[in-house]
Amino acid sequence: MASPLFPRAGRVSSVKGMTDAVDYFSRRLAFETDPSDVYAAQKAGDDLVVVDVRGDDAWAQGRVSGAVHMPYREIAERAHREIPAGTPVVVYCWSPGCNAGQKGALAFARLGYDVREMIGGYEYWVREGQPTENDEGLRERVFDPTVMVVRS
Repeated sequence: MASPLFPRAGRVSSVKGMTDAVDYFSRRLAFETDPSDVYAAQKAGDDLVVVDVRGDDAWAQGRVSGAVHMPYREIAERAHREIPAGTPVVVYCWSPGCNAGQKGALAFARLGYDVREMIGGYEYWVREGQPTENDEGLRERVFDPTVMVVRS
């Protein structure tokens, strides 16, 4: 039965509907990642560079440990000097409500980098208790039980 949320209800089971859904979600997964997967890749020693595309004040306040600071407006000028061609790049901004990550990902893509946007941004990195730092060093890790399972 159709509804405003699912206007095509009852028709999605068609081959076309399935193909559209598979294509859509496959494409999203090809260009997005999340904080848990990025942290797992870092821990595994995967070859990637995490780039904070926010401004200077945001960077100073806190960032993903080990990230490179490159505001999205500076990527076209700086990327090839600071990040070797062929290096996979993950970009992030503040939160799901910030589109600087998308702007940064677009800038890297235009330069030919294999790039993904970290959905949830810095907000969800912090809420999941992943390592952060600021200009003074490592910050305390806090785990938010509203976004993950927290074990004692």
